[in-house]
Amino acid sequence: MRHGYGNAKLKRDVGARNSLLKNLTTSVVLEERVVTTVPKAKAIQPLVEKMITLAKADTLHTRRQAAAFLTTPASVQKLFSTLGARFSQRNGGYTRIVRLGPRKGDGAELAMLELVGSELVKRAAERAAKKEARLKAQQEGREPEDGE
Repeated sequence: MRHGYGNAKLKRDVGARNSLLKNLTTSVVLEERVVTTVPKAKAIQPLVEKMITLAKADTLHTRRQAAAFLTTPASVQKLFSTLGARFSQRNGGYTRIVRLGPRKGDGAELAMLELVGSELVKRAAERAAKKEARLKAQQEGREPEDGE
């Protein structure tokens, strides 16, 4: 029997916990990744997945449901304009949790919750390519061009 297996309480009362979950979910939607503790990341992962599933439908009703949960109008706009279209062909599994190790101050286990296929990863790859082109230009003894 599964009596007593509820959601993670995160050592907070109901109001503080709901605010925390809404704010972290909004941050993930806006920034596409957030660094937090492992229990918090595990608690918000299904909520982020549910928001993206709502965005895939993109009706007035789903927009209102998302707006009732997310804290900023900009997050609702990004959810439906960018993320819903990006994950339209994917059936779940929109997020990943990457463990980062203990936090220096209190030793809490940190984790990064990020969206799969994040544009931030693509930007990092572009920066690496530009850096490689710059190093190659230096080795050849010429100045790098603006496009490199």
